[in-house]
Amino acid sequence: MDLNEQTEFEGRLESIRLGGGEEKQKAQRQRGKLLARERIDQLLDENSFSELFRFATGKDHLPGDGVVTGIGKINDRYVCLYAQDFTVAGGTLGSMHAKKICSLMDFAYEQQMPIIGLIDSGGARIQEGIEALHGYGEIFKRNVHYSGKVPQLSIMLGPCAGGAAYSPALSDAIFMVKRISQMFITGPKVLQAISGETMTSEELGGTNVHETKSGLAHFVAETEEEAFEQVRTFLSYLQEKTIKVRQGEKPQEIEACLPKSECDVYNVKDIISCIADEQQLFELSKGYAKNMVTAFIRLNGETVGVVANNPLHLAGCIDIDASDKGARFVRFCHCFSIPILVLEDVSGFIPGKDQERKGLLRHGAKLIYAFAEATVPKITVILRKAYGGAFVALNSKGIGADFVAAWPGASIAVMGRQSTKSILAEMNTTDSHSPYEAAEQGYIDDVICPQDTRTYVIDRFACLQHKCLEDKRHSGNMPM
Repeated sequence: MDLNEQTEFEGRLESIRLGGGEEKQKAQRQRGKLLARERIDQLLDENSFSELFRFATGKDHLPGDGVVTGIGKINDRYVCLYAQDFTVAGGTLGSMHAKKICSLMDFAYEQQMPIIGLIDSGGARIQEGIEALHGYGEIFKRNVHYSGKVPQLSIMLGPCAGGAAYSPALSDAIFMVKRISQMFITGPKVLQAISGETMTSEELGGTNVHETKSGLAHFVAETEEEAFEQVRTFLSYLQEKTIKVRQGEKPQEIEACLPKSECDVYNVKDIISCIADEQQLFELSKGYAKNMVTAFIRLNGETVGVVANNPLHLAGCIDIDASDKGARFVRFCHCFSIPILVLEDVSGFIPGKDQERKGLLRHGAKLIYAFAEATVPKITVILRKAYGGAFVALNSKGIGADFVAAWPGASIAVMGRQSTKSILAEMNTTDSHSPYEAAEQGYIDDVICPQDTRTYVIDRFACLQHKCLEDKRHSGNMPM
């Protein structure tokens, strides 16, 4: 190219690189936030990013129309990602902004690559009116159509308000960063104008709200860099489903984690660690519905999703939030062909009028539906107790478990020992809670020693590695 062409080309690239300009970039850093292109560089493998539609711009001729889109690698595997640039019109979405994201999502689906959104936006671009709203609709449609077909991750790195927040809510996993991430439908100013209620953005839709109350945030980090590391780890369980196990690793003694008395509490994460390769688990939604643990582990190098009751919280009983949390995780594993291990210690669904009136039956049904629908290999190990409808709901043979085993001290029945004792006394009969009776009748497959649990589940999953999935129905990862 001649000198003039070279000058114009380099000038346009510099304008795109500067985004909203040096002053706005400085303001972004003063908020404790990285720039869009800095975020891309930190998330992706070094020198792997290739930008798409970099010269595309809307009617206002904003650099990149406020979003950077492209392809790169994480863990040496290709991903598609977009990063909203808050220095350009506050990262607001206009028609070209939406078109760039939609084109990227279509490409990701065609090439079967994960879609990652680095979200930092003031919402719809008001001056574009209904065009901007239509753009959100196009994005939502793709969120739904590609759900369960390619992983969709949302990394919240700033505000996300109004209808814009529905795209993260439709994705598979949401990552938030303390002090800079917020999500809400109605912002503090509008809320005050409507209701007179005064709240900060953090109180209304910050990380604490979505980590512990709404359950939207699957991961919360102290810094952007930590969030990017969480993303890389998350994708490693999806992208590298089989890895070589380092030799010489010996799991710690599992029996030491379980108390002698049925009434004593313990942390089921200790038992999960004993079973997992290198005693490592990668937990999702750890601050929400703590009575139910959902996590990824590796077993003999293979990725496995774990669902476990945690007696440390609410005695491990299942409530509305735990039902939703467990169901969505099971559905995710089903969508992306990840085997499921259930570690069961549950006395039932939580009783009471509050839970009943809020729809415990409706929410509990989601858990049953998710397990019954999932066609991936599914194994349950009953650690201590399994009572009533909760026994059925947590991947029993009745709803499709491939294998169910119990420890020798486990108790399996319609209800707990104390509850049944007086009722059966009136009927002049007895009821055995013994796992051997359940095994004799074929309702569980085996009774195993606790120290053999890791070997047992590894062997059984190996038996299921060629499980026929011809009848697998596609289902999206619908928000629960």
